[in-house]
Amino acid sequence: MFAAFLLALREGLEAALIIGILLGALEKFQLQSLKRFVWLGGVAAVGASVLVGWGLNVLGMEFEGTAEAAFEGIMMILAAGLLTWMIFWLRRQGATIRQALEHEVRVETQRRGAWGLFLVAFTAIGREGIELAIFLLATRFAAGALPTWGGALLGLVVAAFLGWIVFATTYRLDIKRFFQVSNLLLLLFAAGLVAHGVHEFNEIGWIPALVDPLWDINHWLPENTFLGQVLTALFGYNANPSLTEVLAYLAYLVGIGFLLLPKPSWHVARA
Repeated sequence: MFAAFLLALREGLEAALIIGILLGALEKFQLQSLKRFVWLGGVAAVGASVLVGWGLNVLGMEFEGTAEAAFEGIMMILAAGLLTWMIFWLRRQGATIRQALEHEVRVETQRRGAWGLFLVAFTAIGREGIELAIFLLATRFAAGALPTWGGALLGLVVAAFLGWIVFATTYRLDIKRFFQVSNLLLLLFAAGLVAHGVHEFNEIGWIPALVDPLWDINHWLPENTFLGQVLTALFGYNANPSLTEVLAYLAYLVGIGFLLLPKPSWHVARA
């Protein structure tokens, strides 16, 4: 449930910030009469995201046996890739999101008028929604349907509340710190998705297990206990993983962690 909550909270907060930036841009450019088109674009984007999520769920239920394992594995790897891309994109572009959106508002309203603004809102918020739909589908495979949808709903409610606090009151949240902490948790979650995906591919023979299991600690911490389920949903815990699962988990964490570490700056002293 916590994984779905965190994903929905983060994506929902990003969508709330986008809406706030777009509405602020309209105030800045004296285009307050077009505000409803931001909300229309946002509502349409939410509807499209729900349809995408529903379609992916229906598609997943059509598969059985090997096809089901392959679909789940592919969706988990895809979700891990999207999470990684999202973290790097926000790290690189986070400081210029406001300027980029304001530029889009200026250009599109001049080019297409109100419907250009609708398109900006629909595209920006729709990206967040479709990403969330894929993340939640992968989370459902790992944690089950009820905890996933319950956590997602709670996360979206909290995101809407926090978005209201940011833009309707004088109180300012430390959004930068929130994204830094959530980045760490989401990297661990993504590593778990990679391991889960490799596990599914082990089952259908797409990736050899090499050693299966590498260890078995079910007698200490079974996956079907409450703690085991929480660790499985959050961090990809497996009480009896294969060697390739463990290698995939470690390779992802080490590789992505290295890329995210701040690079040292070397200064050559002049004589």
